[in-house]
Amino acid sequence: MTTNRLLTVAAMRRVDETAIRGGTAGYRLMQAAGCAVAERARAMAPSGGRVLILCGPGNNGGDGFVAGRLLAEGGYHVVLRLMGDRGTLSGDAALAAAGWAGAVEPALPAGDVSGFDLIVDALFGAGLSRDITGEASELIEAVNASGTPVLAVDVPSGLDGDSGAIRGAAITATETVTFVALKPGHLLQPGRSLCGGLHVADIGTGAEALAAGLDAAGAPAFRNGAELWGDAFPRPGAQGHKYTRGHALVLSGPATKTGAARLAARGALRIGAGLVTVVSPSGALAENAAHLTAIMLRACDSPDDLDDLLTDERLDTALIGPGLGIGEATRDLVAVAASAGRKLVLDADALTSFKGQAPLLAGHISQGGSEAVLTPHEGEFARLFADTAAVTDGLSKLERARQAAAIVGSIVVLKGADTVIAAPDGRAAINDHGSPYLGTAGSGDVLGGLIAGLLAQGMPPFAAACAGVWLHGDAGLRHGPGLIAEDIPEMMPEVLDALLEA
Repeated sequence: MTTNRLLTVAAMRRVDETAIRGGTAGYRLMQAAGCAVAERARAMAPSGGRVLILCGPGNNGGDGFVAGRLLAEGGYHVVLRLMGDRGTLSGDAALAAAGWAGAVEPALPAGDVSGFDLIVDALFGAGLSRDITGEASELIEAVNASGTPVLAVDVPSGLDGDSGAIRGAAITATETVTFVALKPGHLLQPGRSLCGGLHVADIGTGAEALAAGLDAAGAPAFRNGAELWGDAFPRPGAQGHKYTRGHALVLSGPATKTGAARLAARGALRIGAGLVTVVSPSGALAENAAHLTAIMLRACDSPDDLDDLLTDERLDTALIGPGLGIGEATRDLVAVAASAGRKLVLDADALTSFKGQAPLLAGHISQGGSEAVLTPHEGEFARLFADTAAVTDGLSKLERARQAAAIVGSIVVLKGADTVIAAPDGRAAINDHGSPYLGTAGSGDVLGGLIAGLLAQGMPPFAAACAGVWLHGDAGLRHGPGLIAEDIPEMMPEVLDALLEA
């Protein structure tokens, strides 16, 4: 079993096939899967409670038959309903059905699904190839309307395991048990919201089969977490000082739009950058100076001024975009910082200023040898990557982010409840460690500052982006209701203490 690697539906199929070719019977895998489902069901339903198991005509239904048998043997009152004719079941699903000694009721048309302590959804697995309609859709609607806790097998029925999309209709589960590894659809919205609590069970496929599945998955995708980037996370040494911890620049907008830059700068400072400087138009110096203490301030009224400032090689990381303004002047500032070879975090107005000009932005980054992290939300993403492969209809959010990263030759952080971080080489991570309370003005500016602060400390761009997103999410989870953007940097001591202690 793997902890943070994600497997596509096809890759999981390869895992099963490899394990079976290696001598592990498919029915043995099904028994292990059913056992894992029964274990979670026992945790969710009272001892001796009423459990409705809804089985589909494939292997997902077979897992349901095994779970039903084990629960019945353990004293639960199990009602099992099958979609289709028991006599048409084949392979391992037929063997599992043969082991069930109780009655098999028809699942369609949808009957009464009330009066149960738990419903086990074993209708359709992650590899569903068509939209759910008709009576099957009505059954799903009845389950969702019942108010009964639901345990989904593999994925909630109707959920696409690769994209997280709903195929016509989908179960809303309380918990989901899947096997060997999570799939992208478990973490991408709306799939993540449909799955409830996630549990990954080892069903004995073995290391060789897992390796075959990971090979089949292609470019690696991960569930974002410290396992992915913890080894690269900066830890100050005993002989370190502020100049060894990096110097981040944050470009400010005019006097009426300075708050975003200061939020970002505070984030960079709190995450550990040794020095942070807000680079401000002369007309905004007084406004910024009135609010800044440990953060330094420098005047910059033109791209030439920025060019002069960047002759200091110690100023190695620049965050450009929050509150900066949209247009040619911002494009020129990005070009100057990129041509100087600085590590860049580009957000907000810096992205919108290149609307429909992603290749031009890619050229600036490439020609200067910069390393860049772009942090668009969906609207900024659509504007920047208009008329490119990254906005092709039918692509999942994961694939759109990968396409975008390849186009700009940089890390792309496609923000949202299911933020995706993608690298040009295809590596990607999906973040589900966060809180809806982060959806507040200025939150994204702080995220840009966190990533810039980690880059300034020497963290590689992909790792810095993943870590910044996770830490930002952790602050939201720890704070909870009432969160505003100013709270996020102030949560960092608590967040970092827990991370480093762990």
